[in-house]
Amino acid sequence: MRIGYLECFSGISGDMLLGALVDAGVPFSVLADTASALNVGARLEMRQVERGGLAGIKVDVIQATEDQGAGEQGSKETELARGHARPHEHHERSHEHRTHEPSHAHRSLSTILEIIRAAPLSEKVQRSASRAFQLLGEAEAAIHSIPIEQVHFHEVGAVDTIVDIVCAAAGCQALGAGKGIDRWMASPLNVGSGTVNCAHGTLPVPAPATLALLGDAPVYAAGPPMERVTPTGAAVLRMLDVEYGPLPAMRVQLHGYGAGGRDTPGEPNLLRLLVGESAGDSAGAEPIAVIETVIDDANPQLLAYVSELLLEAGAWDVYRVAVQMKKGRMGVQVTVLSSPERMPALRDLLLRETTTIGLRWRLENKMALAREFAEVETRWGKVRMKVARWPSGQVANASPEFEVCRNLARMHSVPLKQVMRDAMQAWAEFEHSPAKKRH
Repeated sequence: MRIGYLECFSGISGDMLLGALVDAGVPFSVLADTASALNVGARLEMRQVERGGLAGIKVDVIQATEDQGAGEQGSKETELARGHARPHEHHERSHEHRTHEPSHAHRSLSTILEIIRAAPLSEKVQRSASRAFQLLGEAEAAIHSIPIEQVHFHEVGAVDTIVDIVCAAAGCQALGAGKGIDRWMASPLNVGSGTVNCAHGTLPVPAPATLALLGDAPVYAAGPPMERVTPTGAAVLRMLDVEYGPLPAMRVQLHGYGAGGRDTPGEPNLLRLLVGESAGDSAGAEPIAVIETVIDDANPQLLAYVSELLLEAGAWDVYRVAVQMKKGRMGVQVTVLSSPERMPALRDLLLRETTTIGLRWRLENKMALAREFAEVETRWGKVRMKVARWPSGQVANASPEFEVCRNLARMHSVPLKQVMRDAMQAWAEFEHSPAKKRH
């Protein structure tokens, strides 16, 4: 399994990710051509910089301004001359103070999506970038309590944010000579602290859109007051379906450092990207959160109800085991299995809904074979089969869906075991049939 791991010890923004991608081996021409394909009057520039004594790649979006000729490019000084105050923040190009186009500072979501659709880019890049802006639109709509159709982006709709997100989608697809990433992960996010100035006034860090996009991602604040995670960075994390957790066991093959706009001595203003293969020999390895608590003063019906709530909240599995506690008391150990990012919400649910006053959790490794579903025809009706395969493609296990078999057994008034046995026989015939092999 090919893993991309983002170490966000100094946050993340669009330009930092682009720099990390280039430093990790993505040809700069891939990003430059993508920016040109958008046809929004912008180009990319790349340079090597130092942040806290460490080298990194800085990528900037340069765009033409209204006061310059078609071949000339805007600059930060030009914007400052127009009265745009320089923000007191972590990234030189945050979403709050972009190099705006004077006549197009506000854009609707539909306009941005049309720009992406019209660009000669791969369908995967268009789909990923469009999803990022859709998520941004949903966040803005929720913040302002308006329908998403009425959302008009302010700074977030600026050209450099469009370029950042679309180029990030293209760069991630091209990472590792186009081999792609099977799974994206990230460390907990240093979001910074203090305040940031935007169109809605002076607001605390993280900005409202950033906070909405991060959801239940693990965050913390370290270092001097400044914005460290921008809405663009948060949208890209969502676009990549990032999972949060410690660095997994992996053989690092590529790495890169992307630089933010400011140099913070003693705290390198960098995003580190690691790319490699999972060190585990088993296919489908992934981290799993294990939450446990022991309860001796709760009604069993209450625990059954809580188990249902946990599964509805995203737990992979919940099980209860009788245990003997001190002084001969009988208790119930409740164990919850989930993805690491769901752990905080499930932990809070246990504390809120049960009588426990403490619990423990840990991260372990989970291995799961690749699974697929197939449908077979029996004399009782169609039955859905769950099939697990080894990496070689050979079947490791196959079993009929219990609920389907139970419904058929009741419908035809036959033993459940007979329906399940017939389903397994039909599956064996299907799996070894000449038609299946030709397919």
